[in-house]
Amino acid sequence: MDNASIYAAIKADPQNQAYTKRHIDPLYSVHDEAKIVIVGQAPGTKAEATKKFWNDPSGVRLREWMGVSDDTFYHDPRLAILPLDFYFPGRGKSGDLPPRKGFAAKWHPLLLENMPQVELFILVGSYAQKFYLKRDFKGSLTETTKEFETFLPRYFPLVHPSPRNQYWLQQHPWFQTEVVPALQKRVASLL
Repeated sequence: MDNASIYAAIKADPQNQAYTKRHIDPLYSVHDEAKIVIVGQAPGTKAEATKKFWNDPSGVRLREWMGVSDDTFYHDPRLAILPLDFYFPGRGKSGDLPPRKGFAAKWHPLLLENMPQVELFILVGSYAQKFYLKRDFKGSLTETTKEFETFLPRYFPLVHPSPRNQYWLQQHPWFQTEVVPALQKRVASLL
């Protein structure tokens, strides 16, 4: 199935009808030439409203960590964005709700079939890490991210770049000194 047909199927899926009826389109980006896929949780309200993923302070920090410009991030066909849910899932008591169960399992394989050159998955946050690493997930986001080298060259686990994680970043200085330079090197090798 080609990407346009998948996009139409996502919009027509009964699971997504509440969004489609409100004229909210699925938010992701795929390219046949993609070498890197960034997997996050789901679009936030700002991303959904502007139809531009990672359009917030988290996105700014993610681009800094990757060592890429806004233009590269949004326009280079070697980068793809596949959140675990293509729609904002809503708000919970302590932040955004998790991605809907089964959503990524249903749509990611179809979209990835059309991206045969992918060499790297950047797994942003614990939901992405658990989904893609499965049993290899080290039990916590911190441990999985700290042991990032064990997942290379295919996967690169990261903490979420949200400003809410400033305390985590202060408590784990190895992230900035070890993980970020390694990420930038790996990304540069593919772009």
